[in-house]
Amino acid sequence: MENLNVKNAVLVHGAFADGSGYKALYNELTKKGFNVIVVQNPLTSLEDDVLATHVALDRIEGPAVLAGHSWGGAVITEAGNHPNVAALVYIAAFQPDSGETALQWLQSAPPAPENGILPPDEKGIVYYGKEKFHAGFCADIDAEDAEFMYASQGAFYAKGFATPITKAAWRSKPSYGLIATEDKSINPDIQRNMYSRSNTIVEEVKGSHVIFMSQPEIVAEMIVKAAESVYA
Repeated sequence: MENLNVKNAVLVHGAFADGSGYKALYNELTKKGFNVIVVQNPLTSLEDDVLATHVALDRIEGPAVLAGHSWGGAVITEAGNHPNVAALVYIAAFQPDSGETALQWLQSAPPAPENGILPPDEKGIVYYGKEKFHAGFCADIDAEDAEFMYASQGAFYAKGFATPITKAAWRSKPSYGLIATEDKSINPDIQRNMYSRSNTIVEEVKGSHVIFMSQPEIVAEMIVKAAESVYA
C-alpha cells in the first residue's frame, strides 16, 4: 500500500531564539525524508508571528506537521487552524486554550532560580539575561553554542505573552508534546498541566529547555509519530 503519511514539517521558534537553533532538528528530519521550513518569527506580536507561520504554511502546499518550541507553542496554537496543518507538536512549549495567554501559564508556577527572563525594557521588549542564559535556557548544550544562541536571540515584545488565543487548534487537530524535565525556563509542571488537560500525547525527555538542540533525534521521532498519525 502506498505510504500516504505527511512528509512536511514547519518549525516555529520561541522567544529569546531564532530559527538557526533548529539546524540539528532540520538535519534529522531531512534525513528522514521530510520537507522542512523554518519560520523566522518577527516576535513583535502574536498576530505577526502567526502571520509569518501562515506564510510558511502557504508555501508548503500540502499537509504538514506544525511544531513549536516555548513561545512558539502559543503561535502554533493559533496558527495551527491553517488548513495545511495536519498535526501539532509542542516542544517544551506553551499550549494555551482559547481566551488564555502564555503569560498566565508562565505565572502559574514559581520561576526556577536559574530563570533569566528580564523585565520588559522601555520599548516593551523582553530579553533573556546573559548571566543566566546558559544555565537557565540551554544547560545541556556547550558554552560556545550557548553564547551564539544568546547573541542571536530576537527582540521579543512582551505584549505577545499577554495576547489571548482566539481559537486553540489543539482542540481539533492531533497534538503531541515533549516535556523537558530539567527545564528552567518553563517549569516542567506547567508543561504537564497544559498537556494533560488537552489530551496531548506526551513524552518526557530529560533535558533543558532546548531539547530540540541537545536531543534532536528524540524531537524528530515525535514529529515522525505525529506525521504517521494522519494521512495526506
